[in-house]
Amino acid sequence: MSDYILQIKNLKKYFPIKGGFFGGVTGQVKAVDDVSFNIERGTTMGLVGESGCGKSTTGRTILRLIEKTDGEIIFNGQEISKFDKKQMHDLRTKMQIIFQDPYSSLSPRLPVGEIIGEAVREHNIVPEAEYEEYLSKVMKECGLMEYYKERYPHEFSGGQRQRICIARALALKPEFVVCDEPVSALDVSIQAQIINLLRKLQKDRKLTYLFISHDLSVVEHISDTVGVMYLGGLVETGKTEGIFAHPLHPYTQALFSAIPIPDPDRKLDRILLEGDIPSPANPPKGCRFHTRCTHCMECCKIENPKAKDFDGHVVKCHLYDELENGETNKAIEIADNLRKK
Repeated sequence: MSDYILQIKNLKKYFPIKGGFFGGVTGQVKAVDDVSFNIERGTTMGLVGESGCGKSTTGRTILRLIEKTDGEIIFNGQEISKFDKKQMHDLRTKMQIIFQDPYSSLSPRLPVGEIIGEAVREHNIVPEAEYEEYLSKVMKECGLMEYYKERYPHEFSGGQRQRICIARALALKPEFVVCDEPVSALDVSIQAQIINLLRKLQKDRKLTYLFISHDLSVVEHISDTVGVMYLGGLVETGKTEGIFAHPLHPYTQALFSAIPIPDPDRKLDRILLEGDIPSPANPPKGCRFHTRCTHCMECCKIENPKAKDFDGHVVKCHLYDELENGETNKAIEIADNLRKK
C-alpha cells in the first residue's frame, strides 16, 4: 500500500454564476483551482490562508460532500470520484469530518447518545448487543461522561460540544478526518484541550488529518506538513519546520508576519498587503497574487508561475524561476533578502 493515504491531483471546484433574463450561467466562481497535494498515512497536513481562499471547499470536495468540477481524488489508491452511491456509503466509515461550528452542526432534537450512535447503527460498526458499551467507550476516549448520552446539545459548553462532534466522527473508526477549523469557535484554554485530544487520538488510532485553520500557531503545533492557499490555489507546501523557518512565497511571508509574539519588548515586522483579495469569479491573469505583491515583476502579470521543488519545499513564484529544483540554500537566501526589504 502507498505511503500516501490521500493524493489530490489538479482538483478544481467551480460554482456557476447565474443571471440574465433566462437565469443562464454567466460565469464561474473558481473556489478551488488546480490544487495538488499528497498526505502521508498517519500524519497531519495543515491548510492555511485568508477567508474565502477555498480551504473548506477543498476539504468538502475531497469528501464528496460537494462534487468536484475536475481533477482526481485518490484515497488508499482508489479514484473515489468515480464511486457510485453504494461505494460512497461504504467509504463514509473511512473518511469523516469535524465541522467548524459545534453549535450548528449538532441536531438540537437528538440526545448526545443518538447523535454519536446514529451512524454506528447505519453502518453496523458493532453488533447490537455491544452498541451501548461501544458508545460509552468512544465517549470516554473523547473526554465525555457516560451519563451525557441522555442530554441534549444545548446543555453543553462549546468545548464539550466539539468533543461530541469528534466522538461522532471517530465512532465510525475512520482512517482520514478533515478537521475544518475545529477550534476557531472556542476559547484559547479550550482550544488547547481539543488540540491535545486530537493529537492523542491520532497517536492511539493512527489517524490522518487534514487540518484547516486560520490560526497559524495552532497549525505549527499540530501539523507535519503545511499548504498555503491563496485565491483557490496552493502557493506553497512543505514540512512545517521548513515553511515556518523559511517561508519562500511573498504571501506566506506576509501571512506569517501577522503571528503574535508573546514578548511586549519585541516589535513585529509586519508585512502589510495592500488592496483586497481579488474575486475568485474574475481572478487576475498570471500569478494571482501579483495585484498585492510588492515584489511584482512584469512576468507575474502575464504568466502563471510553475512549481519549484526545493527538497520537498514547493513554491509557485517567479522570483525562483532562475533556480533549479533542489537549490534550497539559494532559495532561502532569496527569501531572506525579500523579508529584509
